[in-house]
Amino acid sequence: MAADATEFALQMVRNHVGKRVYPAHRLDRKTSGVLLFTKSKDCNSEVQQMFMNREIAKSYLAIVRGYVKGDGVVDYAITHNEKEQNAITAFKLLEHFELNLPFNNFPTSRYSLLKLVPETGRFHQLRKHMAHIFHPIIGDRPHGCNKQNRLWKENFNMNTMLLHARNLTFTRKNQKEIIIEAPYSTEFLRVLDLLNNSH
Repeated sequence: MAADATEFALQMVRNHVGKRVYPAHRLDRKTSGVLLFTKSKDCNSEVQQMFMNREIAKSYLAIVRGYVKGDGVVDYAITHNEKEQNAITAFKLLEHFELNLPFNNFPTSRYSLLKLVPETGRFHQLRKHMAHIFHPIIGDRPHGCNKQNRLWKENFNMNTMLLHARNLTFTRKNQKEIIIEAPYSTEFLRVLDLLNNSH
């Protein structure tokens, strides 16, 4: 819980449905997108087990620094609380963008829109993996590029992180497949629009 937080997703959902809910899937504070809650402890246990067994597929969208050359997989262990854990993320290149804005010694600023599919669920995995392959997520702190973050803050008043939990897909016992998809946040849409109109 962030000390300066004034709104809490758990309370908002509880007030909306009129009963207690249980958080089944969390996001980093600056990540937009799908959150999953359950209405009962039993259901929550079932869903938690599905996450542990990797039976729930998650996909994210991210805008990262530089031109990613193509699709790939990052297989790089992550250390959290002094414990090293294996971590795997698949990524798919969706689009390249170029802003007519000088950066460092380059005449323009280049970016990529990626689809990220984590095969494991480690702390800050996507953020750390993108930084590891030198394509950090724009707006990420502390794993991102401070100079890029400053460029976006000064030129576009953008200080969020461009990572969006797009969807969750899973199948509960004796039920059909469930796909939960979240629309882009206003800020993610604004940046996409800005990049699309930069050509």
